[in-house]
Amino acid sequence: MTITAMTDLPSGTLGFHASGVVSAEDYRTALDPALRAALAQHRKVNLVYVLGDDFDRYTVGAMWQDVILEQMPHDMWGRVALVTDHSGLAETIHLLAFLFPGELRIFPLAKQSDAVDWAAGIATGQGSASSD
Repeated sequence: MTITAMTDLPSGTLGFHASGVVSAEDYRTALDPALRAALAQHRKVNLVYVLGDDFDRYTVGAMWQDVILEQMPHDMWGRVALVTDHSGLAETIHLLAFLFPGELRIFPLAKQSDAVDWAAGIATGQGSASSD
């Protein structure tokens, strides 16, 4: 599996680390069930999503799963922290931030703990793109 859940995160915050080639199956088996379970327990889903140095790319099916996630109720999304040093991907997401429900910020890998704090509402953090 190339999407793995992060542990020891603040209450109400989900975290995932994507590595290698991320497929639609990775979404269906790891990300989707966790998001639906969190939605059932919390008003807002706060998410930390890490695309580290070991991340390669998304398949077309995974990109489609991303579109499906966008169709989930917009009021379910709280803060989404994308953590990555993949500049091309970060720039693309920055340009499309206005399409994301909730608030989105992008953090470099070296600031992953700030990203977690920001997503959990513990601190403001210093990410780049944001959308309301």
